[in-house]
Amino acid sequence: MDASFHIRSAGRRIVDTILPPRCLACGDIVGDPGAVCPSCWRAIDFIEAPMCDCCGLPFAYDSGAGALCGACLADRPSFARARSVMTYDDASRPLVLAFKHADRTDVAPAFGRWLARAGMTLLEDADAIVPVPLHRRRLLARRYNQAALLARAVARVSAKPMLVDALVRRRATPSQGRMNRAQRTRNVQGAFAVRETRLGDVRGRRILLVDDVLTTGATLNACASAILHGGAAQVDALTLARVVRTG
Repeated sequence: MDASFHIRSAGRRIVDTILPPRCLACGDIVGDPGAVCPSCWRAIDFIEAPMCDCCGLPFAYDSGAGALCGACLADRPSFARARSVMTYDDASRPLVLAFKHADRTDVAPAFGRWLARAGMTLLEDADAIVPVPLHRRRLLARRYNQAALLARAVARVSAKPMLVDALVRRRATPSQGRMNRAQRTRNVQGAFAVRETRLGDVRGRRILLVDDVLTTGATLNACASAILHGGAAQVDALTLARVVRTG
């Protein structure tokens, strides 16, 4: 090992002594930076098979290979496949909101590893990674695009190229927090486009979209439509969390 490795290791030990790493969820002391304590880990509902072959909605029972949920059967999305790390619920919500709104950008590398595991199959097929963009006004207000930070973290883990500016949000869309599925679809219709200077990087390629939360899929669907319109061969999607409505 070279001297720089020992210097970095010593530096980390000093920092960990002064500021010990804490659980991403509850703040308890943990062994490594970016880790979750055992109690919080058990509370997170990580999504695994069986699931909808298209949108990744978890199923209670295995319906066989290629099974689709009712929503995808009724109206197939523009993206080919979507996968998510975990269910967006009381256990995961604080993690996501702290990252999205409370400047906890330090958790991005850990989330990138989670995303790479959940989206392993999608990453194997992907030619490039593209984050869902923020409008410039919202980006100035928030100071960072959480989707871009996640995409960069996944790109580092997977060694896939990232096209951070390939997709643009052409107009500022109202917050979708209180909108239903139909309202969300109308809200983002035509809101995205492939940047003209990036058309050559998208055309004929398989693109992996990255975002923080899949709620109804309206935003991912609009982004995928724009990328396909720009000539991409296929678009998949990968998110940190997804809403799972029961009943």
